[in-house]
Amino acid sequence: MQWFLLILVLPYIFLLVKIQRNLKNIRQFNSVNACTSFISIIIACRNESDNILKVLKDIALQDYPANLFEVIIVDDNSGDQTFNIASGFTDINDLKVLKNKGSGKKMAVASGVESAKGDLILTTDADCSMGKRWINSVASFYSMYKPDLIICPVVLKSGQRFFGKFQELEFLSLQGVTAGTAIAGTSTMCNGANLAFTKEVYLKHSKNLHYDISSGDDVFLLHSIKKDKGSKIMWLESREATVTASASGTISLFLSQRSRWISKGKAYNDRSTIILAIVTFVTIITQVILLISGFFRPAFFLIFAAFLMLKSIPDFLILMNTTKRYGKRDLMKWFIPSQLVYPFYVIGVVLNPFKYGFKTNSVS
Repeated sequence: MQWFLLILVLPYIFLLVKIQRNLKNIRQFNSVNACTSFISIIIACRNESDNILKVLKDIALQDYPANLFEVIIVDDNSGDQTFNIASGFTDINDLKVLKNKGSGKKMAVASGVESAKGDLILTTDADCSMGKRWINSVASFYSMYKPDLIICPVVLKSGQRFFGKFQELEFLSLQGVTAGTAIAGTSTMCNGANLAFTKEVYLKHSKNLHYDISSGDDVFLLHSIKKDKGSKIMWLESREATVTASASGTISLFLSQRSRWISKGKAYNDRSTIILAIVTFVTIITQVILLISGFFRPAFFLIFAAFLMLKSIPDFLILMNTTKRYGKRDLMKWFIPSQLVYPFYVIGVVLNPFKYGFKTNSVS
């Protein structure tokens, strides 16, 4: 009778195989240089004195015309020298360094948008790096398709040892779901580390960002825009448009970040996102219960193994596609170890003692 528990993995397989098929339709976007859009780049940051110069140097090296973009740094109540370091940077023609008018990343982004001159806003994080055609690629895509919101690719810096590789694979799986749902017109997630939207659309939807929840400045904006009939949300597939973000340095920071991410789920009202979240949650919890049950009745270990194998099929297909697209196919040798560790990772996120009130330098 216990084998009927395998039925619970079928909705997960159905949804992820559907996403994987959507990924097959992705094509690389080739940017052009004839862009005239003025871009406002907003970086909301807190305690990023070690990183802020690096991202500013990357932006200073962009091949986009210097008179067609501005950079707005919004310091979110840092306790270090972030504000002074950013203020002293002179290699960007149009650079503003502001203090957050409130507290938290959502208010910081709102402060930046309020002072932005551009019709198109491009957001990233202080710990990110990008190639010299980053702005050009996004601007070119916007000029060609005129979307309200552009979801751009994010990858993690290559990590060391198993912990680093696990983070990379887990993040790439999220990127796979992000791209696969966006291509199908059912976007479920995005990442503020590389996101573009029009100022007009942001101002229209900014009231729906749930300022009482610390996380979700990006996803709540996506869901609000998605509800607006006639809105246009697109995925930009381009290595030129990709930014590289830093991975969490410790397990506690990693678990705290993921705990913040899932905490915003209680405020979701997007049907596609809710269904995917429920199906994923049921699948993972069932997997964890089967594993724990095996220690009391060893027969459950066989059911757990079968469940894990079935769940791993769509996970493998999505990661094969995503790792190939980002030139990280070598990470797949860590796939099986990562799948075995995943139930313990989920338990760690759910039971994380730091999920309420643990503070990091990140404002994302």
